[in-house]
Amino acid sequence: MSPDFELIPTRDDLGHVLDRVAHRGRTAVVMTMGALHEGHATLVRAAREHVGRDGYVLVTVFVNPLQFGAGEDLDRYPRTLEADLATAERAGANAVFAPSAGEVYPGGEPQVRITAGPMGERLEGASRPGHFDGMLTVVAKLLHLTRPDVAFFGQKDAQQLALIRRMVRDLNFPVEIVGVPTVREPDGLALSSRNRYLSPAERRTALSLSAALFAARDRLAAQQALLARAETLPASESRAEALSRIGEARAAADAHAVAAAAPGRGAHAVRAAARAVLDEAAKAEPPLCLDYVALVDPADFTDVPDDHTGEAVLAVAAKVGATRLIDNLPLTLGAPA
Repeated sequence: MSPDFELIPTRDDLGHVLDRVAHRGRTAVVMTMGALHEGHATLVRAAREHVGRDGYVLVTVFVNPLQFGAGEDLDRYPRTLEADLATAERAGANAVFAPSAGEVYPGGEPQVRITAGPMGERLEGASRPGHFDGMLTVVAKLLHLTRPDVAFFGQKDAQQLALIRRMVRDLNFPVEIVGVPTVREPDGLALSSRNRYLSPAERRTALSLSAALFAARDRLAAQQALLARAETLPASESRAEALSRIGEARAAADAHAVAAAAPGRGAHAVRAAARAVLDEAAKAEPPLCLDYVALVDPADFTDVPDDHTGEAVLAVAAKVGATRLIDNLPLTLGAPA
């Protein structure tokens, strides 16, 4: 490690370091559970760019036991601190705060915790009861301990990011929350520490998660292109009939599609396109075991109606073998202007 890069193991050490660098300008924090990959490195680089050369970028590495439920992978969750330190330093961090559980929870598991509320009971919260309460509790503690001006989180954990933003707003935390787009591997799979658990065959099946999202995105784009054409071809139904009469079958089918295009059906098309890919993956070997696929309002993660226009998040979670994976894609629904 460079002499300018630090490993900080305790809360007291962290306090001394933060006092020492308080004059340097803005401080950014990137919270992780370790096993750092390119997605985490992207967050660190974004933090460095945000605070500038003279700012201070701190990465936290802590596997939080509060957010693991019964039967989840706390014990086998990868712990690779030496590699994490190298990744964080290369990406531009000044230090890594890597406390023990006893440092974060000196009296054992806390009796008073942050509660995620109704938003934390949907989707991931329904599948993993208590997960978001544990996540918000440790994020709140780490925000207090690290005292950042800005904190960076990945959009891959979209519901987590939305809950952190809500907690910061509702409880008046003096910190800016920045979301960074999901980083993907060349084949489209969202980067995750859990990807290392997948066998080659399981990985092939796991690709259906991103494939479903991309199919939905492409179907939405195609539908909105049809709507744009329908706006300029008000007589497309009669044109379609005329093309049919002279035997121009392909042109007639296209014209019929334009004529049938209706605004306010984007959500239905998105759900159907994603579901078709996931249904096929359920027949694969090994199969995809779908937990949920949902098109939700990014503000509260409630399902959007079929006539929804505006921002939405298409979220999916599934198991392949023993590995549970999540992914999502932000979308904008609505007829063209």
